[in-house]
Formats: sequence, C-alpha cells, structure tokens
Amino acid sequence: MKKNLRKKALLIVLLSVASIACLSNDLSAQQPAGVTSKPTVYQTALEEPNQKTPEITTEEMQQIVATGSEPILDVRSAREYSIAHIPGSINLYEREVELIVEAFPDPATRMVLYCNGPFCGKSKRVSASLVKLGYTNVRRYQLGMPVWRALGNTVQTDWEGFHYIWRGDKTAVFVDARTPAEFEERTLPGAVNIQVGEAEAANEDGRLPYTDKGTRVVVFANSPEEARIIAQEIARKAYWNSSYFGGTFESFKKNELK
Repeated sequence: MKKNLRKKALLIVLLSVASIACLSNDLSAQQPAGVTSKPTVYQTALEEPNQKTPEITTEEMQQIVATGSEPILDVRSAREYSIAHIPGSINLYEREVELIVEAFPDPATRMVLYCNGPFCGKSKRVSASLVKLGYTNVRRYQLGMPVWRALGNTVQTDWEGFHYIWRGDKTAVFVDARTPAEFEERTLPGAVNIQVGEAEAANEDGRLPYTDKGTRVVVFANSPEEARIIAQEIARKAYWNSSYFGGTFESFKKNELK
C-alpha cells in the first residue's frame, strides 16, 4: 500500500517536472535565449574605459531633445553646426569653454555635449575641461551625429549651411515640402516636391536617388516644422544624410538665394 502511494507521488512529481520543462521549452522557442537581456541599439553607449564623464544613449538623447529638459551643446565648429545639427542644440565651439562657463555659470547645471561621433575627441576634451572647472553634471552623447542620423533621427540645417550646400554640393537634392500648387508657382531651381506620406513613392519614382542613400537631402517648406516632418520620413527611408531647413521658403528671397 505504502509502496503504491510512493510510486503515485513520485509519478506526480515527475509529470510536474516534465510539464514545467515543456512549458520552458515552448517559451524558449517563442523567445530566443538572450534576446530580452540585450539592450537595443538605441539603449547602448560606447562605455570606453577611464572616461572622465559619463555617456548617454540615443534613447536618452531623444528624450532630452523632445522635452528640452537640459541644454545640449554642439562643440563642433560654427560651419559644421550650420550644415547639420541636432535640433535644439546650442553651438559653443570646443575652443570656447569660457563661453560655456559664461552661459552656464552654475557648476551643477546638467548638460549634454556631442560632436562627430565615436572617433571625435571634441566633446571629451570640453567635458574634461569643464570637470576641472568644477562642473559635476556634464555628460556626453559620444555616439554623436553619425549614429544619431543612422538611427533615423533628422537634423537641422541653418541658413549659412544651406547656402554652403547650395553653392558647393552639386549632387544634393533639395526637397520643397510645400503644396503642389505653391511648388508649381515658384520654387528653387531643380527642387522636387514631396508631401507628407510620399517618401516611399519618392524613393521609387526618381524624386529621391534610390541608388545612393548617402546623397545629401535638404527639405524646406513654409516653416521648419513642416520641413522637419518630411525630413523625418525621408531619414527613415534610409537617407541618413537628410536634414531640414530651419528657416522658411520666403527667407531664400530675402537672402537672395537664386
């Protein structure tokens, strides 16, 4: 009698273990091992050894850009900044640390610095200088402009940068994001018209250079916000070298861009 009860109890335990094992195998089949434990590309940073200041991830940078919660400093040259920069960032060149101190005299001010990516030393040098001056909340987006753009985030072009591209880059594509009627009435020579939701079609019908995703694409409209929406769509069609003009179409006339 006792032997039979023990056998039944043992059988129940074995069946339970087998059921758990099957369930575990089913879950493993649905969700490959290690996938959930790995951060996404938006959640990673270089994490180089012996860093003077901590890094932030692309995801964190996106949040700061969206909320404007703290100053973002672009420490590249004025020309580089005008050609393309992360929206909302402030240009304070690496050799102008004293201007950063003047603009943000409180050493406890939270701020993020960025430059030209993993191999660019500007943000490292500036942040190290600020730490020496007593600043305690300086961080870097060391992945910088190249990764920001590669991950589908658009950037802004200012007037000087637009003029530089217009005069010097004969391969650039200029996108007029205004209405078709406005486009037909007057636009920049050689510009193409792309509306909201048309990035996919433009990628296939010749308005965008399907075979060269590295071509510079600059979007302009009646307002920076209108241009930004189209530029974002284009960036997410893998045109990583796209940007939007931070001015208006009318400003071309005022600045005699022909």
